Amino acid sequence: MSTPRKVNLRTPEVMSIVQAQVEEHYRSRVVDHIRQSGGHTLTANGLTVKLAKAFGFCYGVERAIDLAYAAAKYFHDKNIYLLGEIIHNPEVNDQLREMNVKSLKEGPNGYDLTHITHDDVVIVPAFGAPVETMNRLAELNCAVVDTTCGDVMSVWKRVRQYHRDHVTSIIHGKAWHEETKATSSRALGESANTGHYLVVFTLAETDYVCNYIRNGGDKAEFLKKFDGAYSPGFDPDIHLNYVGVANQTTMMRNETEEVQNRIRSAIADRFGAARLAEHFRFFDTICGATQERQDALSVMLAEPMDLLIVVGGYNSSNTSHLAEMGEAKLPTYFIKNASKMESPRLIHHWNQHTNIEEAARDWLPDGAVVVGVTAGASCPNNLIEEIIHKLYAFRGVKVEDLIPA
Repeated sequence: MSTPRKVNLRTPEVMSIVQAQVEEHYRSRVVDHIRQSGGHTLTANGLTVKLAKAFGFCYGVERAIDLAYAAAKYFHDKNIYLLGEIIHNPEVNDQLREMNVKSLKEGPNGYDLTHITHDDVVIVPAFGAPVETMNRLAELNCAVVDTTCGDVMSVWKRVRQYHRDHVTSIIHGKAWHEETKATSSRALGESANTGHYLVVFTLAETDYVCNYIRNGGDKAEFLKKFDGAYSPGFDPDIHLNYVGVANQTTMMRNETEEVQNRIRSAIADRFGAARLAEHFRFFDTICGATQERQDALSVMLAEPMDLLIVVGGYNSSNTSHLAEMGEAKLPTYFIKNASKMESPRLIHHWNQHTNIEEAARDWLPDGAVVVGVTAGASCPNNLIEEIIHKLYAFRGVKVEDLIPA
């Protein structure tokens, strides 16, 4: 792999310039106050808003945004391009566009870099970028601001080791997600592309793979089923004999563990328990912040609540899993911002099963009601504050009156 000309902007001098701007855009005095209260709650006029004990921006997201803002300031006289989205939050990406950071859309053949010159600046998002893209940036010799999350790079370390050990990476994730694409490219090997990977998304797909490991099957059917989710030249009759499980960092931990357990059992059945270590590898690479937010929501869901609001970008993997957790317990509304709450009688929310925004009526009950609120790791606190403001506005209450000056 060629090395791009990376620029380190995370210095005290540069960060001091952008810190105030970042806080102005995304900090929330209301959220800070509720967080500091003993029960993470705010109550007035029959409405109680309960915040999860962990939600919103994680360290990796904060770092990515800091670096993107720093690039906009530091390279103000240059063309600045971003590979896709810095994180999966529309408001944050809109803010960067207003700062003249141009987003490069990904096509079937990757990002179009044909117009990039050595005088330009390219920001790599928190998800990372495929090896091929990074090699091309190195050839162009443009300045690269790499905001890739450290947890993502930990996964890359694991799949690189699998490749060196001639082990196929089975990646629990979404084959179409930027992070998984970047991870898959590392599983190939970063020079000769001699490695192999298979991406499984659901437990049903995992069971299909496990059955093939145990009993073999129709190779053509297998390849058709996983089209777009395996490496070039992948042969299930060959490349499922030595496997190592990895994951997209924002998946549900319990589901990743189940993927690992089922594949381990299939390998043990096929080759015998005594040879398991030879044929099977696994490392826990779930993002700590993702797990922290899932754990916090689990605790909150065990408490009495009438409904849950999950705030974040609709294409955010970690946010979508929070919504899944809520849906299993109580009425849950996955919204990207407060504008989706038109009134106590009408809310527009994202349906993950149909992939469309739907309208729900009479969603906010009258009288005493407890509303839980949480947000994905890519959601800024100011958006959560806007949710809180609107909820209390429906009850004729100004949140400013509830917060000490």
